[in-house]
Amino acid sequence: MKRKALILTILAVALVAGAVLIKMNRATPEPARSTINSQPTVAQQQPLSNNRVPAHFEDVKSIGQLPPTLSPDRFIGPAQDAYKIAQEIPQTLAQLPCYCHCDMSMGHKSLHSCFEDTHASECAVCVSEALVAYDLQKSGMRPAEIRDRIIQVYSHQ
Repeated sequence: MKRKALILTILAVALVAGAVLIKMNRATPEPARSTINSQPTVAQQQPLSNNRVPAHFEDVKSIGQLPPTLSPDRFIGPAQDAYKIAQEIPQTLAQLPCYCHCDMSMGHKSLHSCFEDTHASECAVCVSEALVAYDLQKSGMRPAEIRDRIIQVYSHQ
């Protein structure tokens, strides 16, 4: 009888430990899978403050080869639209900061990085910025002008 109780206790402890490990693993953000050769400017890597602009690339020359974004078919609704945009205007998104500040929490290098994994599908800021960027580019704005507008609108939220 004592042996059965001991075995049941060991099993219960193992199950609890396994559940804790699974929960901890899910809470740990996945590292960014970026293969971009260049790095954001030093000014963009400063500590978080109200007026800090998140990481982004200043122009297409500094971008290098962008990693692919996830297929829009994996998502629905506005997230699917945003992932389509990421495939359509990747260089523009790479030149934009992401105001969910995932550069600090996940090592992202620009708004484009958010679409290389599932992060953007769970973040209204990423989706919103991509949709705004697409509309602005369709209206004739260049990436630098779009970046200025994104900074103006999102830095005060």
